[in-house]
Amino acid sequence: MINVHHLSKTYNGTTVLKIENLEIPKGQSFGLVGNNGAGKSTFFSLALDLILPSTGHIINNGFQVNTSENWKPFTASFLDESFLIGYLTPEEYFYFIGDLRNQNKADVDALLVKHEEFFNGEILKNKKYLRDLSKGNQKKVGIIATLIGNPELVILDEPFANLDPTTVSRLKKIIKELAENTDVTVLVSSHDLQHTVEVCNRIVVLNKGEVVKDIQTSKETLQELEAFFAV
Repeated sequence: MINVHHLSKTYNGTTVLKIENLEIPKGQSFGLVGNNGAGKSTFFSLALDLILPSTGHIINNGFQVNTSENWKPFTASFLDESFLIGYLTPEEYFYFIGDLRNQNKADVDALLVKHEEFFNGEILKNKKYLRDLSKGNQKKVGIIATLIGNPELVILDEPFANLDPTTVSRLKKIIKELAENTDVTVLVSSHDLQHTVEVCNRIVVLNKGEVVKDIQTSKETLQELEAFFAV
């Protein structure tokens, strides 16, 4: 699904990301962890063509992301609240995304009903603009919007941040259900090692922009990661 070739990003002479080769197969739930400045958000920004690579490229299901737009119809992401449209209500935003992904109102409504528990009565039918929602509730909107149109690739940057424990538990259930679908590839970055281990079957550790660990998740993975970051 995702193939990385000789990828790097440099700002003012400082290389913040350097990945020679990385493959993420279709259907994998892939976790990216690392300290602040490790390059996680940079990698996702490159994968979504939000910034240009200094060298190399990323292939998404056969399409080079910085030279083609053919990957966009099957790719969904939420990195932060800048992905939202502040002057819309949640419902207006969901229908806008649905229209972009060729989903009618009934399709979108069915998805929203399915995730009503995740919203916890705080999102829909409240007549609030997205800009007036809390960070956590904005994140709820952005995450569920990625599911509209049955994407093949879902990218979530720090999805557990700013969420209360109940919502985190519900989000982990959503991600696990996505991961169980072999047609959906899920990429998650997080500072929370435990949550990442629970929802991902493979975890890559970035340190100073480079891959330093590539782990197939097992019952020892959390302990291994905690030991690595304790040094």
